Amino acid sequence: MPSASLPKIAVVGCGYWGTNHARTFAELGALAAVSDRNPERAEALAARHGVAAVAVEDVLADPEIDGVVLALPPHHHADQAVAVLEAGKHLLVEKPIALSVSDARRVVDAAEGTGLVAITGHVLRFHPAFEALEAMVASGELGAVRYIHSHRVGLGKFHAENDALWDIAPHDLSLILALTGETPVKVRGEGSAVMNRLSDFAHLHLEFPGGIRSHVFTSRLNPYRERRLTVIGSKAMAVFDDVAPWDQKLALYRHKLWETEDGWQSEMVDPNYVPLPDGLPLSRECAHFLECIAHGATPRTPVADGLAVIEILSQGTVRHD
Repeated sequence: MPSASLPKIAVVGCGYWGTNHARTFAELGALAAVSDRNPERAEALAARHGVAAVAVEDVLADPEIDGVVLALPPHHHADQAVAVLEAGKHLLVEKPIALSVSDARRVVDAAEGTGLVAITGHVLRFHPAFEALEAMVASGELGAVRYIHSHRVGLGKFHAENDALWDIAPHDLSLILALTGETPVKVRGEGSAVMNRLSDFAHLHLEFPGGIRSHVFTSRLNPYRERRLTVIGSKAMAVFDDVAPWDQKLALYRHKLWETEDGWQSEMVDPNYVPLPDGLPLSRECAHFLECIAHGATPRTPVADGLAVIEILSQGTVRHD
């Protein structure tokens, strides 16, 4: 049962990610209810955590529910997010928050001026390795950032309505936008549909007004897993590798580069691994949501961030007939 001192949260959508949210909010003492269009699935999850399984209409009508987490198929997110906000509930909506720019704007518009917390589930923004990387960039430890590239590849999951770009790239786009603090002025996308009409491989190439360039490579048809974000600076380079062991997830490379009459020369050095505090990204994200509701903290990943990602995805989308 939820703690009396914490906001009460309902999780709508009891699939894989909704189950993770329900478990996490239960561990934090804030889970009050779960909901799913499959009543048996909702009841099983509710029984696991000792809370109620209720219809989504009852979640929205319940004055005891403070906030709602939406972990639904993405094509349902926008309508349900607007309904949550119109019901006066705080909102955490999983990525992508919509499948079109117009729908994402509806969510942002619904949140504006309400005083409600409305955040996007960009969970990797709360990873201790990314937070440390973000601090290194902000402090100038890497020098001027020149290039950022990400590789997020693996085998599966195949979704009927989402290709590799829309399903996978939001993770890294959120990180890249946070590091640059800018909106790209140019976006170019390339995709390959191998198994069916939806792209299984996708590249995005981004150019930012301050001169930073970036690319994102995603694949759900790859024989190995890679979850790597690399930042190239004028003084040093850093790699956030989420597949690496915890003590090696953030590597700092101080390679030496210099220019001579014969051109650029380089000397490679071993990486320094940055010590990281413990903490699961989802637990930190959920705790942040509760903090924003209870104490008015500024959301780190507002739904406007979700809209910014959707705008980039829309510009980079490659259609396949």
